[in-house]
Amino acid sequence: MGAAGVALLLLSLFLPLLLLGGWKRWQRGRAARHVVVLVLGDVGRSPRMQYHALSLAKCGFSVTLLGFCNSKPHSELVESDRIQIVKLTELQGLAVGPRVLQYGVKVVFQAVYLLWKLMWQKPAAYIFLQNPPGLPSISVCWLVSCLCGSKLVIDWHNYGYSIMGLVHGATHPVVLLAKWYEKLFGRLSHLNLCVTNAMREDLAENWCIRAVTVYDKPATFFKETPLDLQHELFMKLGRTHSLFRARSEPSDPATERSAFTERNTQTRVVTRLCRRPALLVSSTSWTEDEDFSILLAALEKFEQLAPDGDSLPSVVCVITGKGPLKEHYIHLISQKHFQHIQVCTPWLEAEDYPLLLGSADLGVCLHKSSSGLDLPMKVVDMFGCCLPVCAVNFKCLHELVKHGENGLVFEDAEELASQLQVACLPILQFGGCGDTWHGGTLQGLEEKQREAGRQQRSQRWPFLPWAPIHAANGCRRARAGPDWVCGADTTQKMEVLPFRE
Repeated sequence: MGAAGVALLLLSLFLPLLLLGGWKRWQRGRAARHVVVLVLGDVGRSPRMQYHALSLAKCGFSVTLLGFCNSKPHSELVESDRIQIVKLTELQGLAVGPRVLQYGVKVVFQAVYLLWKLMWQKPAAYIFLQNPPGLPSISVCWLVSCLCGSKLVIDWHNYGYSIMGLVHGATHPVVLLAKWYEKLFGRLSHLNLCVTNAMREDLAENWCIRAVTVYDKPATFFKETPLDLQHELFMKLGRTHSLFRARSEPSDPATERSAFTERNTQTRVVTRLCRRPALLVSSTSWTEDEDFSILLAALEKFEQLAPDGDSLPSVVCVITGKGPLKEHYIHLISQKHFQHIQVCTPWLEAEDYPLLLGSADLGVCLHKSSSGLDLPMKVVDMFGCCLPVCAVNFKCLHELVKHGENGLVFEDAEELASQLQVACLPILQFGGCGDTWHGGTLQGLEEKQREAGRQQRSQRWPFLPWAPIHAANGCRRARAGPDWVCGADTTQKMEVLPFRE
């Protein structure tokens, strides 16, 4: 009797899912132009998935984007009539009991909630999933794709278990379980994309997963910021952050001044201030794979090179982003006693971030991949703004930053301090005035990035390696096996994508 009762309970739970899945399969013919994009994280802090959604929309698909809405996505995404953003509620786990139990309960409730949200969306031809986080989203999306006849596409940004390993250790049972889970369900997708060739090779060799490398490209709104927009941005940020305000009031009442620029309110002409500070920018998610103590130590060494403040300019260091370790680093910053360096940690609106990158003198990246196989998208965005970049070295950084060609690579704080000195000397030599604001090595890097940007403008987001091709011309089955051969037009070389039936 007990077994019969359990069977009846399971049937009552799964029968509605099976019936709903059957109905969605029947409706699938009408869903050929619909894609569900899932981010089990903050949509506003997931630029790559935002770009995927925009790309799909520009290719004629209707897109349902599911994710947490803790910060505002880019306006182009919000204003698109082809994209519907569905807010997910971030579930909280138990407040009592062992951490493993708390995490397990949260995963179970999150899986049920995610299954319910996905099943009630209109039928989709594809489910496009970001990983990590993949627990429990990979298994739930696979189940929904089986029930509804959708194709599951996983975009591998990193390995979720490797990020967990930074907190718990690589040999922790939860980390090992997460690795097994990720490897098992990752193999069940129909198509896999990844961010580096190193990850593609690792997926093939160790996970038996065939993937296509899709390097990040800067969106079209990442570009050099005109001087008038720089001034408007500095004046706006100055309302909440004193670092952007003028060091002294202008003698002319018709002059409007920030820490870096001034504008004649009558002629509207904007000029850079002489003897202005250097503007250093970094962005972060404030997680364990970015050690900002390196930057703080480098700034201390940099200041020691200019004890009187005359041999190098002062520096304004802006570190943008949100994340779990932000308060920890704010405390460390408050303990520093800089004389010629000011640091602030704002969270910028989506439209202001590219403007800030396009206004800065130097970008710094401290991202060290937890797996050694992913690349920092912030550097891609900086390149799009023709901003010289200093990046900490790790295993596959060479796929993005080539030392002395398109950026500078450092190993420790002392090497970064030397690169900061190289970046800031031209500002002192030219007084920060006029059109010349970089020089020497960094000016050469900036010019190379600008030329590369002109040559590769068509490769910027929004683009997608398979969706526009599929949308424009459809796909035909390859004779050699269960792949899809897609062509954007009759003159383009045919590309084979590992698309599993």
